[in-house]
Amino acid sequence: MTDDAPEVPAELSRLRSSIDNIDAALVHLLAERFKCTQQVGRLKAEWHLPPADPAREERQIARLRTLAHDAGLDPVFAEKFLGFIIAEVIHHHERIASGDE
Repeated sequence: MTDDAPEVPAELSRLRSSIDNIDAALVHLLAERFKCTQQVGRLKAEWHLPPADPAREERQIARLRTLAHDAGLDPVFAEKFLGFIIAEVIHHHERIASGDE
């Protein structure tokens, strides 16, 4: 420990390490999710289906809100998070459909 930096309590260090591990897992899970959605985008393009599926998106948002509630996570936050992901997926599907990917 230096005079400039206070010692970090062991519990804080442990929690930060857990957060770092969870963040890494989230990144890997998102990467896997996007691999699947890229395949969905290619299938949609092949079958000339629209990039967006509003009915499915509605069902997914409702499902995620319920999961969030059950897990003690703010459903509004969960919906915003999923909304961001869905928007990105639709953007990827549009690029695939236009032949840009």
